Amino acid sequence: MSYHIFEVYGIELEYMLVNKDLQVNPVTDKLFIEKTGKITSDVENGKIEWSNELVGHVVELKTACPTSEIEHLDELFAENITEINSLLKPLESQLLPTAAHPLMDPLKETKLWEHDYNEIYELYNQIFDCNGHGWSNVQSMHINLPFANDNEFEKLHAAIRILLPIIPGLSASSPIFEGQLTGFMDSRMEMYKTNQKEVPQIAGKVIPECLYTKEEYHRGIFAPIKEAIKPYDKKGILEHHFLNSRGAIARFDRGAIEIRVIDLQECPKADMAIAILVIETLKSIVNEEFIPLEEQKPWKEDDLLDILNIAIKDAEVGKVKNEAYLAIFGLKKEAEIQEIWQVIFQKIKNNISEKHAQTIEFLLKEGSLATRIIKALNKNYSDEKIKSVYLKIADCLSKNQLFTI
Repeated sequence: MSYHIFEVYGIELEYMLVNKDLQVNPVTDKLFIEKTGKITSDVENGKIEWSNELVGHVVELKTACPTSEIEHLDELFAENITEINSLLKPLESQLLPTAAHPLMDPLKETKLWEHDYNEIYELYNQIFDCNGHGWSNVQSMHINLPFANDNEFEKLHAAIRILLPIIPGLSASSPIFEGQLTGFMDSRMEMYKTNQKEVPQIAGKVIPECLYTKEEYHRGIFAPIKEAIKPYDKKGILEHHFLNSRGAIARFDRGAIEIRVIDLQECPKADMAIAILVIETLKSIVNEEFIPLEEQKPWKEDDLLDILNIAIKDAEVGKVKNEAYLAIFGLKKEAEIQEIWQVIFQKIKNNISEKHAQTIEFLLKEGSLATRIIKALNKNYSDEKIKSVYLKIADCLSKNQLFTI
């Protein structure tokens, strides 16, 4: 079924399974058996579906169908998280939020999913070696936004490309790998840029190219991907929609663009506030309330990637110096990413309910989850301190509460 732009939405949230000591626990198959009585990779649970992808320690929660009802979606996700945690209790496990486990050694602890779609995952592993952080230690939120035709795709793709670089400035939640600060507030996205370097056509420059019709997109993105993967995929197992790994990918098979640059937060309350802010901002850009469509379309990947790299490294305090980009939002000279978001929020906040507006105000005041994690650690990066902070964050998930210091 075809949906018009902003008519419905799809949201996906990925969580890691850990034991009470925060150790990675690959028991997603056992969780699904507890729920359904059989091994499966997909569990229907009313309006929310549970699924597994690639590794045995991750569960994905997603809207079962495209939905127009996103105001209370955080509560629906929270109910499912409560149920999953209760099913995990006999397995001495729980869900861990944030985009990256801070102590995981992926080379030792990664266990690929051994059931449905295993042939695909094994092939991915052969090509890319899925034991690294960029594969087995990256949890995100995906937002799926529909388009009905080339005209809607053009407007939506142009708007998403403009907004994509500053989203990690709001959502970064992965400052630590293997007990060490990485130097990047969004280490997940830093890994995302290079985890498929063996076939560079797959992720491109993360910012998608200036392509605004289905035909252009197939010629400019899908055709090069198909050609580049042939030497690795002799049986033709991997599909081009599935392979494309830019920060926003066009799914012409389902008439949607999927945004992938958003780190998972501490709870659905935070995830959905960010999702709603992104959606309302995109509506405003599509409606040409910042700049006309014809000024949105020519932006080159390299210029937008420079800004994305600033957000990945420094999150909300990253300083943007590109005057043409700042001018889109009525700013001059140099501005921190949080200043850009404050301008955006002031413009659109009347379109956001009080509940979600309060969460956004909290994020703009207290900073990204990555910033709050670093503050909570207070320069103590011992395993014990890291565990104590992340167990508090897991508790925030179980209560659908924001993480405060």
